[in-house]
Amino acid sequence: MKANRRKDTKPELVVRRAIHAAGLRYRVDAPIKLSRGGQVRPDVVFPVRRVCLFVDGCFWHGCEQHYTAPSANGHYWQAKLELNQARDRRVTDALVIDGWTVVRAWEHEDGGEVAARVIAMVREVESGRA
Repeated sequence: MKANRRKDTKPELVVRRAIHAAGLRYRVDAPIKLSRGGQVRPDVVFPVRRVCLFVDGCFWHGCEQHYTAPSANGHYWQAKLELNQARDRRVTDALVIDGWTVVRAWEHEDGGEVAARVIAMVREVESGRA
């Protein structure tokens, strides 16, 4: 499991390149302190605009299209998946309560389409603050 990257995955890089090409600047893996305690590190963060992106891996987060449970240690992996999904929901809820716009994408999604969603969210937030 050491080979599994926490940041700079291929799907994440595709999205980041597209966002950067659109002229937007962001932070990578920047910590966000939550008002209820703790912190999270989204894959892409627009701190001033309070927009963040998580690119979730199909295996680690239980994508309905692509997740297949390993045949060995089934109980362990099922519990691990449930914990990951519960954490994802808690993190998203906490960020929304703190005023963040959260975009979640699956690793299998087209990077250009994900980038377009993020860009649209950032532009929407910008227009609302003008």
